[in-house]
Amino acid sequence: MPPPSSDQPRTGLARALSKLGFCSRSQASLLIRTGKVTLNGQLCRDPEKPVQIDRDQISVEGKPIGFTKHVYLMLNKPRGLVTTTSDEKGRDTVFACFEGHTLPHLSAVGRLDKASEGLLLFTNDNAWANAITDPATHVPKTYHVQISALADDTLLAKLRRSVEDEGERLKLQTVSLLRQGEKNSWLEITLDEGRNRHIRRVMEAHELEVMRLVRVEIGGLKLGTLAKGTWRHLSSAEVRKLVCG
Repeated sequence: MPPPSSDQPRTGLARALSKLGFCSRSQASLLIRTGKVTLNGQLCRDPEKPVQIDRDQISVEGKPIGFTKHVYLMLNKPRGLVTTTSDEKGRDTVFACFEGHTLPHLSAVGRLDKASEGLLLFTNDNAWANAITDPATHVPKTYHVQISALADDTLLAKLRRSVEDEGERLKLQTVSLLRQGEKNSWLEITLDEGRNRHIRRVMEAHELEVMRLVRVEIGGLKLGTLAKGTWRHLSSAEVRKLVCG
């Protein structure tokens, strides 16, 4: 018999499993459709079945599911890994960095493409992740970018202007010179929005090759000295800072 109703809002069963931190919404839908989930003791095959998380009893393969403690961590992503839980091409993913550790289901907060490196956040707290990735919040992200040119004042001025690409207006919030070699330059670039391959597309518009792209900061949280391929938990102060400023 289901528990008595309450005034708590209802949500779909698959989404409820995701909010509980058990798995992703798509994974939950598969579990439900294949008959591995019960709701209040009854088999349920409908991923959209309305439930109340604080009231209804959800079990997966006979094991009751409750709230999982929220986890927040940062990874120094190495180059060559894709930001996904699995890859249809068989490429290594960022989740290989967590192998051997006992962690709940985590999702990346945003992403870095395969060739990019640096700071990548993970959590099972969907509300926190959404607050960071929502374009309306304008959480700044800082990158160190090596380009195949010597950046003078003229080039920097061009990079500070927006460009049109594939019907989108792309703009770098700030651009400054970090250092130069004989044939290339390192730039510090800040974005307050993140379109797909944003920086690379701007550079391509100016016929510049991106040799390396490293994210070093998100919303005041710095990558620091964290070694490549390693990760650490965020402190409670860091978690609050990212969404409260």
